[in-house]
Amino acid sequence: MYAVVTTGGRQYRVSPGDTIDVEKLTGAVGDAVALTNVHLVGQGAEVMIGAPVVAGVRVEAQITAQKRGKKIIIFKHRRRKGYRRKQGHRQSLTSLKITAIYSPEQSIEPDVSPEQSIEPDASPEQSIEPDASPEQSIERDAPPPLSGEGIA
Repeated sequence: MYAVVTTGGRQYRVSPGDTIDVEKLTGAVGDAVALTNVHLVGQGAEVMIGAPVVAGVRVEAQITAQKRGKKIIIFKHRRRKGYRRKQGHRQSLTSLKITAIYSPEQSIEPDVSPEQSIEPDASPEQSIEPDASPEQSIERDAPPPLSGEGIA
């Protein structure tokens, strides 16, 4: 299974087990990161393409390092004018190890035993349904229409 994700303004094709360097993300080494901006997911001949993203898909990754890239030299020069400017830059990077790709078909549900059921016990006596009797209804003043014809 592979996916195309966007982070830091760039797109990356990733698979579980891959290591990529992306622009700096907040977090410490060992933290888990979820990348939800997934544009494409593929497995064999099956490919899901998003418009612009595939709904419900996320890529789980783990931060392996916070580092800096190689130094880039920016040199500006105008011939015969005596204009020379030299500047250097090192980009801050985060190294990610892709752990898993979760697609909508793979539903992740927590293990809940019947004793720990989240659903409340709803009995007919406790059901709350508003009565629509005229004595209890409160009529509110509606705002006047914007024009004499009304809004279509």
